[in-house]
Amino acid sequence: MFSLQTIFGKGDKFYNLLEASADSAYSSSTALIELLSLPATQQSLEKFKQARRREKNLFAEISEELVNTFVTVLDREDIEALNSALYKIPKVVEKFAERYTLASDRIGDVDFISRAAMLEQACQVLQQMVGQLRKGMDLDVVKKLNDQLQSIEAEADRQILELYRDVYANESDPIRYMVKRDLFEILEKAIDRCRDAGNVVYHIVLKNS
Repeated sequence: MFSLQTIFGKGDKFYNLLEASADSAYSSSTALIELLSLPATQQSLEKFKQARRREKNLFAEISEELVNTFVTVLDREDIEALNSALYKIPKVVEKFAERYTLASDRIGDVDFISRAAMLEQACQVLQQMVGQLRKGMDLDVVKKLNDQLQSIEAEADRQILELYRDVYANESDPIRYMVKRDLFEILEKAIDRCRDAGNVVYHIVLKNS
């Protein structure tokens, strides 16, 4: 028979791992702002690789704990869904960073920093949402945070559309056009991944409130 101490101890471990995963996503967003602020000669992908490795290890550890734990504080499918959603964020951010460092000489003076700042904001909100899971499933708090996350994603979509409009109207180099569009779409996907993870958290809280 499982004691309450065993159950809640495992619950704390899952909360800790999911919060660490959200922290890893945030770290990748701050690394992106730093990368975009540096000249090409000083840019490095090491922080993205570290965040990605950490996220992969966390993903594997959560998956292993789900196999080895009989009783979980959250439904298994919810833990799996949130684990998967959080795992995808650093992956997409690293992909953007890799493409950006390869193409930075060709893309000109496109302002990616302001869009990366929106990604950082989205990751901060997501951190708060994941942190709420262990605090009692307050639906009102999580709904406000999720609404904030949705607003960030909607504004990011609007700004990305403006970038597309500028490229369509003013870009004459077909290679540079393709590179810019590719980078826009990857950055937009990173913010979308934050929204997706936020939706999972909101679903969990809604189900358990």
